[in-house]
Amino acid sequence: MDDAYTDFSSSLLSRRQERHPPGPPYAPSPASILGGVPTVQLDVPITAVFLALFLGAAVCHYTIFLFNKRRGHKFLLSGFLFAFCMARTTTCIMRIVWATRPTSVPITIAASVLVAAGVVVLYIVNLIFAQRILRASHPRSGWHPLFNYFFIAIYALIVITLFLLIAFIVQSFYTLDPDKRRIARDVQLYGGTFTAVMSFLPIPLILGALVIPRKVRPEKFGSGRFRSKIWILISATFLLSLSAWFRTGTNYLSPRPQDGPPWYRSKACFYAFQFAIELSVVWLYIVVRVDKRFHVPDGSKGPGDYSRRKTAYEEEKQVDGTSSQNTICDEDIFYDVPGQGAGEEEKQVGETSSQNTICDEDIFYDVPGQGAGNEDHKKTVSEEDIFNDVPGQRAGNENHKTEDVEKV
Repeated sequence: MDDAYTDFSSSLLSRRQERHPPGPPYAPSPASILGGVPTVQLDVPITAVFLALFLGAAVCHYTIFLFNKRRGHKFLLSGFLFAFCMARTTTCIMRIVWATRPTSVPITIAASVLVAAGVVVLYIVNLIFAQRILRASHPRSGWHPLFNYFFIAIYALIVITLFLLIAFIVQSFYTLDPDKRRIARDVQLYGGTFTAVMSFLPIPLILGALVIPRKVRPEKFGSGRFRSKIWILISATFLLSLSAWFRTGTNYLSPRPQDGPPWYRSKACFYAFQFAIELSVVWLYIVVRVDKRFHVPDGSKGPGDYSRRKTAYEEEKQVDGTSSQNTICDEDIFYDVPGQGAGEEEKQVGETSSQNTICDEDIFYDVPGQGAGNEDHKKTVSEEDIFNDVPGQRAGNENHKTEDVEKV
């Protein structure tokens, strides 16, 4: 009799817990989590690999930042990329802790917030790169105050949306009210959609800059070809927007029961569309050295500032053997200047030396069209012309001049 009463009480308690789970905070449904609840056997080894790779990227970006700072090459975006890599390192740590404590709701909240909030840093970095390309392509419109206010408004909306997203993610764990949960879900959908649009925004901005006719030649900034900067930014933007739109699209779909989770919420999709894409972008920026390609002079405030002066780093590089003429030739490849290419670098250097010799002689002797091969002849002509003050005479009349002097 007592055993039957005990079984009845336990079943009743379990039903009450299903209707009213312990909390707050309340544990979310595993089917609603992208990638599900992490496990020790599967998720810990994979997350440890991503942890090591993100930590290595953070070390690389911080080393580049310090190295450039010592040489007077200021590039704050390397610090932004370092901060993002450290945020993703913390995310991986929290996911490993979550795998060891799957029932801890505070750890679940912390891991969910870090996954959703960290990638915004990369969106801001790409928008800054796009803004620099626009200002270089169209200096007048790119530096117009309205255009500056447009980017300031975007950055402010990103920050406000990020705070709203974090606040309502946390709030959804502390209520069972259907209306409050619906509001929290709507805000999360708005935040996901807005960040997805921001992740894709650099592509239409760059395409618009290329399609709109230019009245002036684009300003040169950083190192490398202009077209390389464009392709690097488009590639990184495409990868990040693919990840953002995948997450946003899955959030719009209704969650399925735990026993039948959809494929788009599997662990493979989580790691492929989340960590793998972000990791590829941060390492891409290390390999192509965005700190050199997208660098602009400090204090740039208007048209012409991107190419008005050189930094101490560039001057030191020129002293080491890199001439400004070679840099111009490399940039002219993009701007379709005929006859100049990287393969003709040695030819240009030789021609420059020859041209310098010709120019010096022509200026000194005021005789156009004569080269270095007639140097002795020129010296004879010049000395005699100056001495005798008779223009137009040549060294061939030397004997005739001597006879005139004897007669005098």
